[in-house]
Amino acid sequence: MCGRYTLAADAELIEGRFDVQLMGLPRISRYNVAPTQDVLTIAGQGPRRAGMMRWGLVPSWTKDISVGNRMINARAETLAKRPAFRTALQRRRCLVVADGFYEWASVGNHRIPMRVTLKSGEPFAFAGLWERWEKGDGEPLETFTIITTEANGKLAPLHARMPVILDPADFERWLSPELAGNDAEALLRPAPDSAVDFHAVSKHVNNARNDDLGCIEPLPDDEDGGV
Repeated sequence: MCGRYTLAADAELIEGRFDVQLMGLPRISRYNVAPTQDVLTIAGQGPRRAGMMRWGLVPSWTKDISVGNRMINARAETLAKRPAFRTALQRRRCLVVADGFYEWASVGNHRIPMRVTLKSGEPFAFAGLWERWEKGDGEPLETFTIITTEANGKLAPLHARMPVILDPADFERWLSPELAGNDAEALLRPAPDSAVDFHAVSKHVNNARNDDLGCIEPLPDDEDGGV
């Protein structure tokens, strides 16, 4: 499961790492991204297209836009079987740019929020699928979902599942329209234990309206519940 994440890295670093231009886009830096919000994604090839999409995939064929509220994540194991994701897996894959995500650890009677990052601290990409919904008279709505897989050994104590963090070497393959569904699914594996780390953060992050540096600041060791 991935229900909140962060993108605190500056625009210049993101442009260099993902080979995109961010000029003209609204605010990029986020400390507490929540479902239904518009956030940075990258799709297409030669050149890649950076843009804002809404988190929570709305299939093109649905009449009810609210279904996106329930489609923030997609299980890697069942993508090819579910009508909501099957076509997007074949034709509409994207990179969801992030530099951390939150999980909540159970410590006694308390739930302590944890921010998971790469050990390097660098921004990374979740594997995502996107759709364009064009019902009604308004502007087309572009939405996405984050693909999840079984948690690696490092993160399993926090949650049984984790978002797929793509290896940078696989970015181009994941975005390629020539990549077949079965080959795409082969990229959807847990990140190595050695690549990730996590630390406790303030319960300030529990409120989705809070979107500031206070969400990501590590708790002192004597306040993290011994996690």
